[in-house]
Amino acid sequence: MELAWYALLGLFFASYLVLAGYDYGVGLSLAGNADPGRRRAALNAVGPFFLGNEVWLVAAVGILFGAFPVLEGELLSGFYPIVLGALAGVILVTAGVQLRSRPAHERVRARWDRVVVVGSTLAALGWGALLAGLLQGVPRHADGHIAGLTHLLTPFVAAAALATVALVAVHGATFLTLRLPAADAAGAGRLARRLVPVAIAAVGAATVVGLLSARVRETAQRPALGVLLPVALVAALLVARVALARRRPGVAFAATGAALALPVVLVGATLWPYALVSTVDSGASLTVADAAASGPTLRLLGWLALPLVPALLGFQLMCWWVFRGRTDGRAPVYW
Repeated sequence: MELAWYALLGLFFASYLVLAGYDYGVGLSLAGNADPGRRRAALNAVGPFFLGNEVWLVAAVGILFGAFPVLEGELLSGFYPIVLGALAGVILVTAGVQLRSRPAHERVRARWDRVVVVGSTLAALGWGALLAGLLQGVPRHADGHIAGLTHLLTPFVAAAALATVALVAVHGATFLTLRLPAADAAGAGRLARRLVPVAIAAVGAATVVGLLSARVRETAQRPALGVLLPVALVAALLVARVALARRRPGVAFAATGAALALPVVLVGATLWPYALVSTVDSGASLTVADAAASGPTLRLLGWLALPLVPALLGFQLMCWWVFRGRTDGRAPVYW
C-alpha cells in the first residue's frame, strides 16, 4: 500500500514538472524577447492549459499531507527556504500572467513580464534544489528532526537547480514549436535547438558534481540507477534535438517532457526504500513505510482518490484535445 501511494506521489509531482514546466519555460523565454506581440503570443499559446497544470501540484501536496504526514513535516522544516522560494515563484508566475494585460501601457506590461520571468526562474530553481537535496541526504538526527539548513548550501544542490532551469527552458521552447503558428514556430525551434546543448552540459555538470560528492555517494541506495537515469535524461535531450532538426515537434516535446520527469524517478528509485536518508545517523533515516500514514488511513484515502484521479486525468486530456493544434489568431486571447 505504501509503495502504491509513493508511486502515485511521484507520478503526480513528475506530471506537475512536465506540464507546469512548459509554463515556466515559456515564462523564461520572455526574457529574450523584446517584441511585445511575440511575448503575448507565447503566453497565449500556453493560456488554455496554464491554470490546469497547477492542479497537479495541488494533488501532489494533497497526497503528501494525507498519505505521508511525517515526510511532509520533514520537508517543510528541513527544506523550507527552497520550498517557499518555489511556491513564491509559482505565485509570481500566476499573478504576472493574469495581470499583465490589464494595464494598457506597454511599459507596465513589460514589468509584469519581468515578474513572470523571475517567478519562472524561482520555481525551476526551487524544485530542482528540492530534488537534489533529497538525493544527497539530510542531517536527520535520532529525535526525528532535520538540523539546520547547511545541507542546502552545497555545489550539488546549486548545480542540479541550474540544470532544472535549463531543462525547463528547453521544454518551454519546444512547447512553443508545437503551439505557435508555423511562421513563428521556426524561431522557437531554433531557440530550442540552441538550448539543448546547454541543458546537456548543465545535466552533465550536475552529474559529475554528484559523483564527486561523498554525501550523494553515501546516500544512494542503488548507485547504478543513479548513474543510469542521468544517461537516459541526456539521451532524451538528444532525441529532442534530432526531432527538432527534423521538424517533429511532437516527438521533441515528448522527449523534453521525459527529461523533466526523469529526475523524480531518479530520486525515488535511487533512495528506495528510504524517503529521507540521514547523513549523520543511519538509524535516523526515514523509510517510505515509516513516513506513510496508517493502513486504514491509506485505504480511506484510496476510496477518495478512486474517482478523483480519473477525473483529473480526464480533465487534462480534454483540455489538450479541445485546444490541440497551433494558435492561429482566431482563438481567444487569454493574457
